[in-house]
Amino acid sequence: MTRIGVVTFPGSLDDRDAQRAVRLAGGEPVALWHGDWDLYGVDAVVLPGGFSYGDYLRCGAIARFAPVMQTVIEAATHGLPVLGICNGFQILCESHLLPGTLTRNAHLLFRNRDQRLTVENVETAWTSAYRPGQQIVVPVKNGEGCYVAAPDVLDRLEGEGRVVFRYADGNPNGSARDIAGITNERGNVVGLMPHPEHAVENLTGPTTDGLAFFTSVLGALTSA
Repeated sequence: MTRIGVVTFPGSLDDRDAQRAVRLAGGEPVALWHGDWDLYGVDAVVLPGGFSYGDYLRCGAIARFAPVMQTVIEAATHGLPVLGICNGFQILCESHLLPGTLTRNAHLLFRNRDQRLTVENVETAWTSAYRPGQQIVVPVKNGEGCYVAAPDVLDRLEGEGRVVFRYADGNPNGSARDIAGITNERGNVVGLMPHPEHAVENLTGPTTDGLAFFTSVLGALTSA
């Protein structure tokens, strides 16, 4: 069975939800601890949402130096699929696995709502089960989810097709160009602010639209 690691940092809130999403998709979730250097042979890694290390300094700034992240960074450069959700996206940007940064929401308020997204890139390890242009609904919940980057970086992301998701029906946090999620050049690292792990079953989520993140990576790993 494909093993997907889910990292727990001090302050992680959604690690168990991510583990459940992996299990519902048909994978084996493996709990990883921030203080460990070993990834225990997992096939992919999820960095979950929450407030790692209390969001001191900047969101994700301390987590970037956690022992487990040193191993994740190295493995990601060699093709390990890595998904960063909300705080995980912030950590990926702080780790320079993805460009840009996440700042305070433009309206300076915490935003919590079900959010419609447009799928822009289905060529990544985490999005192959979607259709180009498909609209999905997953929850968003953040206070520092405003994605910003230099104009030339934004142009490069656009030109290389590395914008994976855009906000539809209203931008909840003021992110540049309505960007909700991006990928690296190789397509194995994806970060987004909305929470697909909270949209994997009808009992607890607004939709099951988020489950395809996890079936996508299982399919990508099986076919590799």
